[in-house]
Amino acid sequence: MKGIFARLEVQIQPGASKNKIISFENNILKMKIAAPPIEGKANQKLLDFLSANLDIAKSNIKIKVGLTGKRKMLEISDISLEELRRRLESLVVLQCLQR
Repeated sequence: MKGIFARLEVQIQPGASKNKIISFENNILKMKIAAPPIEGKANQKLLDFLSANLDIAKSNIKIKVGLTGKRKMLEISDISLEELRRRLESLVVLQCLQR
């Protein structure tokens, strides 16, 4: 699926005890991130988590807006918006079952 991309709005709470999705509603992914918001550590953990759990190459995920804020706009290449939503919804369900 080269040449396509999806945008994802993310709201993070850095400094949590572990990485965890809180919700995915109204096309906004809310997450807790187990890293402080210092020197890009929370951003790196966010990208690591999404890459590993959504089966997306880390190099395909870019923070386009909000590099230093809690709200971010990500651009994810080589995936359609529909496929991204499907993977996110599956991940949210899986995390709910593990609680």
